[in-house]
Amino acid sequence: MMNQSSKLFKLIVLAIFGTMSMVLMFLNFPLPFLPQYLKVDFSEVPALIAAILFTPAAGVIVEGLKNLLYLIYTGAGDPVGVVANFAAGVLFVVPVAMLYHKVKSTKGLVSGLVTGTVVMALGMSVLNYFIILPAYSWFMGWETMSAQVKWVTVVAAILPFNALKGIIVALLFVPLFAKLQPWMRQKRLNVT
Repeated sequence: MMNQSSKLFKLIVLAIFGTMSMVLMFLNFPLPFLPQYLKVDFSEVPALIAAILFTPAAGVIVEGLKNLLYLIYTGAGDPVGVVANFAAGVLFVVPVAMLYHKVKSTKGLVSGLVTGTVVMALGMSVLNYFIILPAYSWFMGWETMSAQVKWVTVVAAILPFNALKGIIVALLFVPLFAKLQPWMRQKRLNVT
């Protein structure tokens, strides 16, 4: 059973990571040859650290905090984009954490990052086709997108964007994880 100071430590870490994650959302950049509204950021990194340090649910909490803070800070200008960001983050972070917790090694982390990238890319493609693109059209007051327009958008933009985003975040996270591993191991021992 976790004692009170361990619970408090966990809450503080999750709050800090959620805030860091929200700030990292603002440091974004578009990828060449893809629509400018699709931007890569590194806001999944604190969620990944939380998910690996504690549980996959901790990563989901950080993703939720990040998007809630972003929504409050930006004034809810684009709630569909915020929901999409949350879904993408969860689809990426949860498989990484689950595989890492199953095989606590660099191999487990790398296989988790590959799986998380594939799950995010495919999951966001399906969600965009059926839910996000129609919701965005409705929210913006546009005409309903035809199946062909949605299909082209998903295949030419959404799928490659999420695959590249997963690869970019993974390439940044592996060396960062190697540096943080001793600290994470010590913190994990203190909270279990």
